[in-house]
Amino acid sequence: METEIIIVLTIMAFTIFMLVTEIIRIDVTALITMLALSWTGILTTNEALAGFSSNAVVAMIAVMILGEGMAKTGMMSRFSKWLLKRVGSNKSSILGSLSLSVGTLSGVIQNIGAAALFLPSIMDISRRTKISASVLIMPIGFAAIIGGTLTMVGSGHLILTNDLLANADLDPYGLFAVTPVGIALLVAAVLFFVLLGKYFLPQESTEGESKLTEQEKIIEAFSLNKDIRYFRVENNCELTGKTIEQSGIWSDYNINLLALRDGNNTQYSPWRETVLKEGQVVALYGEVDDVNRFTDDKKLSATEDHIIFESIEDPEESGFVEVIVPPRSDLVGQTIREFSMRKRYAVEPIMLFSQGENVDDDFSDHKIKAGDTFIIYGTWKNIKELQSSDPFIVTTPISAEMKDPSKTWQAAGSFLLAIVLAMSGFSISIAFLTGAVMMVLTNVMSIQQAYKSIEWKVVFLLVGLIPLGTAMQNSGTAQFLAENVMSVIEGSHLLVLLFTVGILSTGFSLVMSNVGAVVVLAPLVVGIGALAGVDPRPLVLLAAVNAGNSFVLPTHQVNALMMSAGGYKTKDYFKAGGGMTIVFLVVSVLFFYYTFF
Repeated sequence: METEIIIVLTIMAFTIFMLVTEIIRIDVTALITMLALSWTGILTTNEALAGFSSNAVVAMIAVMILGEGMAKTGMMSRFSKWLLKRVGSNKSSILGSLSLSVGTLSGVIQNIGAAALFLPSIMDISRRTKISASVLIMPIGFAAIIGGTLTMVGSGHLILTNDLLANADLDPYGLFAVTPVGIALLVAAVLFFVLLGKYFLPQESTEGESKLTEQEKIIEAFSLNKDIRYFRVENNCELTGKTIEQSGIWSDYNINLLALRDGNNTQYSPWRETVLKEGQVVALYGEVDDVNRFTDDKKLSATEDHIIFESIEDPEESGFVEVIVPPRSDLVGQTIREFSMRKRYAVEPIMLFSQGENVDDDFSDHKIKAGDTFIIYGTWKNIKELQSSDPFIVTTPISAEMKDPSKTWQAAGSFLLAIVLAMSGFSISIAFLTGAVMMVLTNVMSIQQAYKSIEWKVVFLLVGLIPLGTAMQNSGTAQFLAENVMSVIEGSHLLVLLFTVGILSTGFSLVMSNVGAVVVLAPLVVGIGALAGVDPRPLVLLAAVNAGNSFVLPTHQVNALMMSAGGYKTKDYFKAGGGMTIVFLVVSVLFFYYTFF
């Protein structure tokens, strides 16, 4: 065995060990691997640093920017609301629907693009349903990878397969030749996670996802509830023609009116002089007994029309905050009525603490003192405006990002442009980088926001590991391993041959590019097929399909993208990805055995 091969195998073993144990951060491990290949002379400086200009790395950066731009418009948030209305909050239904959706899309666009498109929606659904993001993200990422096997143009290594067959004077495959096995693999993956996911997936994020959110903290601290109920003002209602002040809603019933819907117009925390009219829908907040007494006395009709108040119960759109009145505030010495808090900021004061005591009942005419604390409810947009004003100091961190739906078409157009360019023959890096730049040019996001959206840990993980694949090919290590394994199985049963091809392809895809794995294996598989008297065409296709069996380590672009969002460790991929790898291998080999041979 040549010295270079021994060095590469040693570095590869070290890398895999460090990635699995995570003794140090995985991105640092990747950089050490890159440097070790240069220190030992296996790669030149340019070869070792080639990852920085790699198509995969540039594509990853562009995809992160595109995903952030899509999230900023709220487009995927609206998709998640639509999906939840149809499948409910059942974890299996959500997982199945999202996996099939992203997998199908991945069959016609690059899997990294499909994963990036759905990631904001996955995070949004996790927040809405209280299902741990770590339970959803990894299976859907795996579905994006598997979706690349639905067509012969779904992934780079399958596109290359026909060229390699042509080089061996073998007939190429049609566009949908791989579709049946792709469908079988996608369905098997969905069933695997729906039925067995609880045994393989981390049920809570390792990054502290189970900790209380800021909203949950403030709700718990002040014993608040989010029991918001909706009522319609009918023609016989006693509120018709009266102002909110005249209704006695605060003074007599101690409840709050959070929003008022009149036709297509919604007023959040309407001013006390607003006149109530027939047909309006009101959102009421307060103790159940108080709300029931108010609605019975005023003859309000309960309604299910809360769908028209999309922002009211959405934690991404509205919530509670604690605000303090500083000594310099214009509010000091005034009452809420005199200051017109609702009219100015469209926020609803829920509670007031003055000199450490809770002011019960209606505090509209309470003289405000420096240091008084309010608990208010409103949309994040309105609270942001209040936060930038002098009268109040908002002490509750606001984690929700402001959405700008007006930029939806620009964001969608930028993403669509990237997809069209990729399908037109441009490299994925150029195509998606073009889309990312378009998002900046169309003001979907600023260039500073684009820079902040990049997860550098993921970028350097790929930068450091890409040279390892180059070293395996250049040093002859990949060829050495493949030839030695193939020599052992000559004359074995066909199933042994098929499993060996699948295992080799899977193993190579974990430490080198999918394309590199197919390039190395295809000539060897053709030769072995000829010696064994087996049609080499399906053998090459089997190797190409299993080059996408990249689940055990976070070295695939999609896995790297999803890793930070799900708060995963390498051991999580080793466990869940190990199970998925076995399912993928068994289904693909048996499908080829009974279908192609």
